Amino acid sequence: MLETRRPKLDMLSESFIDQIVSEALDVLAKTGVLVENDEALRLLADAGCKCKGQTVSFQENLVEESLKTAPHSIKVYDRSGDLAMTLEGDAIHFDPGSGALTILDPVTLEERNPVTKDLIRFATLTDALRHIAAQSTEMISTDVPAAMQDRYRLYIGLQFSRKPVVTGTFAVESFEIMKDMLVAVRGSERALREKPLAIFDCCPSPPLKWSNLTSQNLIDSSRAGIPAELISMPLAGATSPVTLAGALVQLTAENLSGIVIHQLAHPGSPIIFGGSPAAFDMRKGTTPMGAVETMMINAAHVQIGKHLGLPTHSYLGLSDAKIVDGQAGLETGMGALVAALAGANVISGPGMMDFESSQSLEKLVLDNEICGMALRMVRGIEARGDRLGGDLYGDIYNGAHFLSSKETLRWFREELHQAGPVIDRDTYDVWMSQGKKSAWDRACREVERILSSYTVERLPDDSLKALMRVMKDDARRMGITLPSLD
Repeated sequence: MLETRRPKLDMLSESFIDQIVSEALDVLAKTGVLVENDEALRLLADAGCKCKGQTVSFQENLVEESLKTAPHSIKVYDRSGDLAMTLEGDAIHFDPGSGALTILDPVTLEERNPVTKDLIRFATLTDALRHIAAQSTEMISTDVPAAMQDRYRLYIGLQFSRKPVVTGTFAVESFEIMKDMLVAVRGSERALREKPLAIFDCCPSPPLKWSNLTSQNLIDSSRAGIPAELISMPLAGATSPVTLAGALVQLTAENLSGIVIHQLAHPGSPIIFGGSPAAFDMRKGTTPMGAVETMMINAAHVQIGKHLGLPTHSYLGLSDAKIVDGQAGLETGMGALVAALAGANVISGPGMMDFESSQSLEKLVLDNEICGMALRMVRGIEARGDRLGGDLYGDIYNGAHFLSSKETLRWFREELHQAGPVIDRDTYDVWMSQGKKSAWDRACREVERILSSYTVERLPDDSLKALMRVMKDDARRMGITLPSLD
């Protein structure tokens, strides 16, 4: 039996990884990490860490024990309770990422603040795109108060997409409300723990700091059994050492410290080794997510996470472009392929642009095609049938031989990725006759086609009522009336 070889990208040798991890442990022991959360400080002190004020020194044996209790595989389920993602090995899954402050308006081609209607369209579109495994609470709705925007975006996502959701909180008090929403959909806390519906991003502040909010997020997600996703964000030369290896030492130290806090709260809870590291453009003062060095750091930190036996995450498959143009395609395509070949289990970024700060539905539709191609690439070349070239026997000079053969009919759908309507594969004459449409034109048309024809499976009435009750209670506390979802 011939074995299929998965194409793979490795940035680091095993000895290089060992050196990075060793230095990260040394930094944790000698420099320590600033922890601004009292509960986390108590957990660390009780575990034997030296705490000088809020600066904590981590012992190597405590880190090693925490790595032993952290699961090597995480399963995440959709709204109906069906398995949607298995985070282990080199299995890859794409989601749009979180954190966009604006949306690209397809009419004006300018960024603007999102409102409820945009969140509904985004969640619905994400649900319809088959190469996007999970939705995300990507945008904030500016037609509700800032104090409730984190849980409101989850409220919208849970109604308008069946897919699991990558999310996060803006305030300590939000976690319990958001957990109640997830429980409303899943049915009980036990059911949510058994079949997680969400992943919560937890972001240390570079360099080497866990704020009160993010520390509490680690503790709360751990105790609830909801997967936590570590998003370490060193900027090479700005908030971390300028060398890529030095940035990786910092990212590894931040991840390891987060794993310790998380596992002390509830050993065995699921956690993902990840981040959104970037190069720093000294000329512009920006954080280019499309820079090749950014891609290199991301691929390398995925390799380190795998070396430690953990599920992995990366922010790639996005662009710094301000409109959906050639730069957007170049950076997104290259980044998505790098992340896929590195085997990142969760890849966040499709649809994002402008340094992770803006989302475009039209770009998301195009990026869905990039994700599909990347997913096909990592399947590799497979041996089909009894003979690899079975159709090379017989009347091979008959022009119809290959087009109509049993081999072609049997295998062409599995062998050849079928691109969607936003990808142009017509002849020049046909393309001219159909109006000379650009990729942007086709994407705009496809977004509207999907949103006008696609219907998201409705939540069961009991779950919907329970979800709405959580949100309405929150709105009542805020003294507001929620926007209409119609």
